[in-house]
Amino acid sequence: MQTDKLLLTLTRITMVFALVVIVLGAYTRLSNAGLGCPDWPGCYGQLVVPEQERHVEQANQLYPDRPLEQGKAWKEMVHRYAAGGLGLLILVMSIVSLNQRRLTGQLRWTPFFLLGLVVFQALLGMWTVTLLLKPIVVMGHLLGGMTILLILVWQMLGLLPVGQTQSNAPLSGNLGRWAVVGLVVVYMQISLGGWTSANYAALVCPDLPACQGSWWPSMNFREGFIPWRGLGVDYEFGVLDTAARTAVHVSHRMGAVITLIFVSLISLAAIKQSNAAIKRVGKLLLSVLLVQFSLGVANVAFKLPIAIAVFHNGVASLLLSTMGALLFYTRQAGSLSGKPD
Repeated sequence: MQTDKLLLTLTRITMVFALVVIVLGAYTRLSNAGLGCPDWPGCYGQLVVPEQERHVEQANQLYPDRPLEQGKAWKEMVHRYAAGGLGLLILVMSIVSLNQRRLTGQLRWTPFFLLGLVVFQALLGMWTVTLLLKPIVVMGHLLGGMTILLILVWQMLGLLPVGQTQSNAPLSGNLGRWAVVGLVVVYMQISLGGWTSANYAALVCPDLPACQGSWWPSMNFREGFIPWRGLGVDYEFGVLDTAARTAVHVSHRMGAVITLIFVSLISLAAIKQSNAAIKRVGKLLLSVLLVQFSLGVANVAFKLPIAIAVFHNGVASLLLSTMGALLFYTRQAGSLSGKPD
């Protein structure tokens, strides 16, 4: 299959833009600006943040229980503008892919799947506001953004010239199957991270490696992982008690250790492969994993500084993307060597 250079360029641009949107979303959430605009898609009834005095007065009259804070409102609206730009880029990708008859199968229809996913992401963004930061919606919104980035990575790799992605070296062992499991593990850990953030549980354990001076503090897992608490609940700054938040935080810590061990083993197995592409991705995966684990430790040690917390979210998306790239290469090498994916 010949590479479509225009679509490849668009995919690369959109992939970088998707990462920017994820980071902006993390910054908005972590700076407590998720309800900076209490309505959607505008902000206090306008398409831009009210600036003039009379517009500010109108905004405060419209939402008397949530007076306008321009700093938070601008953070929320910049994220929305960026998300809208991402949607437009994916729309252009869809049009280009439809007009490229050389593209067949998955590569031709992936942009349309992405377009549908972006629409669903927009709905999740709306529900994040209208349902007052309901954790299951906030977590779903995070995972949706991560999934868009992952699919863009797969599309980009699929559009590269064959010589840049394939190697004649066969795949040894069951690395392909383990890469699938590794991708699931990373997704689950990101979900736990999103749940921790959405429930404001990141600082409930201020010490390391223990929590609250104990290896097993008082925890309420049942309360901490209730997915749906009905409508009308304002989740800003959290509704869980200390025991429930502790259960959420400790679960994320345990998940981090499991992810570190499991993904490290997968990385080392990839590095030992004779396939040059898989070897390179294995080294990158191990590096990103160690950076991500270190950032998690730093979040606790330095009491969740926003720069480190946002970076932690950004590197999580890179970890997922790199694991996805490893899965792509193992499937390709498996098809060359005649092994099942």
